[in-house]
Amino acid sequence: MTDPRFKRILLKLSGEVLMGQGQFGIDPDTCERVALEVKDAKESGLEICMVVGGGNIFRGLAGAAQGFDRASADYMGMLATVMNALAMQNALEKIGVDTRVQSAIPMASVCEPYVRRRAERHMEKGRVVIFAAGTGLPFFTTDTTAALRAAEMNCDALFKGTSVDGVYDADPKKVPTAKRYDTLGYNRVLADNLKVMDASAVALCRDNNIPIVVFNIRDEGNLTRVLRGEGISTIVQNETQYA
Repeated sequence: MTDPRFKRILLKLSGEVLMGQGQFGIDPDTCERVALEVKDAKESGLEICMVVGGGNIFRGLAGAAQGFDRASADYMGMLATVMNALAMQNALEKIGVDTRVQSAIPMASVCEPYVRRRAERHMEKGRVVIFAAGTGLPFFTTDTTAALRAAEMNCDALFKGTSVDGVYDADPKKVPTAKRYDTLGYNRVLADNLKVMDASAVALCRDNNIPIVVFNIRDEGNLTRVLRGEGISTIVQNETQYA
């Protein structure tokens, strides 16, 4: 059984997840594995929408650091997210999951434009909706996009799939003694700069009371386990909910 608090969720994936074991690009086997987990979650009764980053292809901040104009670099990163969204749509529809991609930058030849009410209707009809091209504006990350779309879609939680199994007080890849948190408050995350998501994304989730569930999506089957309350994760929520 999925957590009864959750009827509708937004799943945020970093673009790097889609690389699999590679160093760049999109790994079809990884897309298929993630798609199967999304299908399992959907068949448990959840309504699901997704945001996928573009870091496996092009990252705006990295491009700006190399000399690109920041706004132009961010637009390039947004286009990378459209490629990832189409890859995930292909993987999902190959296993029978009806999926729609909506882009904040209109490109009618390949996907729908982002329209909130249309996205809601898709989800009510059991379709998975993948939001692409960020917010359509430079200087905003896909973390912020995920928080914004989760609020717009009235999601019960934002699930962030990463390469670590939660939020730590230090980078666990560099500090073996780093402590993992089971639960955290939004204000603690912001005050301690714990790098769960961008500060603007965390604040947006706090203001709309949307829990953030951070888990390791690279661990096969972990999304299903976390949704059942069995997997390892960190939940960021209002302090009063776990005090």
